[in-house]
Amino acid sequence: MTPEGEKEVDRIAEFVAAFNVSVLQISHSGKARAKQTARIMANHLKPSSGVKEMKGLNPNDDVTEIVKSLHPASNIMLVGHLPFLEKLVSYLITGTKDKTIIKFQYGGIVCLDKDSSNQFWHVKWALMPDMK
Repeated sequence: MTPEGEKEVDRIAEFVAAFNVSVLQISHSGKARAKQTARIMANHLKPSSGVKEMKGLNPNDDVTEIVKSLHPASNIMLVGHLPFLEKLVSYLITGTKDKTIIKFQYGGIVCLDKDSSNQFWHVKWALMPDMK
């Protein structure tokens, strides 16, 4: 990650921490940029279960595999890559990974929650570095 990228992620993490966002654990892919992002986020969000590498978060991994392990009450932050994260959000909200629901920016955060009345998730909030 470039020094500029680190500053941007740090700025986003600091902003989110100011709103007392609770994260139990930060899981990241094994790629260097995701590890760096996860560490920066952890410095501000202080996840009680720490930062851990997780398989299945690489750019072209199958989003349906990770869905089985996601539970809204666990408050896990996933740090991954595009196009994986966009497809995951689409799949959780619509049931298909082929409909773009949100366009991520590097360092952006999308918070999802699951609707208890059905099987789908919804966007609770989103924050992108470039809000222009």
